[in-house]
Amino acid sequence: MAVMEAVTHLDLPGLRRSCARCSLQQLCLAGGMSHEDLDQLDDIIRQRRPLGAGARLFRMGQGLDSVFVTRDGAVKTVTFGENGDEQIIGFHLPGELIGLDALADGKHRCEAVALTQTSLCEIPFAQLGEVAAQIPGLQQQLMRVIGMSVGRDQDHKEILVRRQANERIALFLHGLSARYKAIGRDPVRLQLPMSRIDIANYLGLALETVSRGFTRLQDDGLIEVRGRQVELVDTLGLARLAHGLVEAPKLRHG
Repeated sequence: MAVMEAVTHLDLPGLRRSCARCSLQQLCLAGGMSHEDLDQLDDIIRQRRPLGAGARLFRMGQGLDSVFVTRDGAVKTVTFGENGDEQIIGFHLPGELIGLDALADGKHRCEAVALTQTSLCEIPFAQLGEVAAQIPGLQQQLMRVIGMSVGRDQDHKEILVRRQANERIALFLHGLSARYKAIGRDPVRLQLPMSRIDIANYLGLALETVSRGFTRLQDDGLIEVRGRQVELVDTLGLARLAHGLVEAPKLRHG
């Protein structure tokens, strides 16, 4: 069983990149803040040792002690049904905040699992509130980041209401491309951190349906698949399919 990693304080400037020098600062809580405010935020941020693939960041029912920002790698958030089956509810890329599910009642309603070796910044929630009360820019950025998280939840719901499997896959790839572009990564050649099984789970489809869907999109000239790398060959065509502007070839959901 994977265990949660211990927190390590990296207090020496030579051992860490500060928020002010982090390439992701515009995407996470540090975005749009002054250097003075960044220094104040940087004082409370901890950096965890890298999590290996499959390691848990937090578990269901665990109290809200901290929120996290992915620096490198990727994390999935999952819940479990009554029969113990895992349901993936989100994928988190660099710069995205993790742990907001516990804001309502102070306890996590999902588990966070590293998809690859992943490094994160940890922000103690109590201290975050104290600092945010002193820095108006941080309050505004926190609201923006929470809004982005809610938006991703809405995107997932939109995917799940699509009747055609190809539309779900196209919308997933289209959204992932936009998120990669936002973090300065190639939005056309996507290196997927998640497996086909994870994608199928997230999209509410059978693995065989997803595999056929990728093959059909490739045959239609929309994408090119090489293992976990997916190249968007026809971005306009994929976007039109994703938004239901063209008729999707029908596939059985399985």
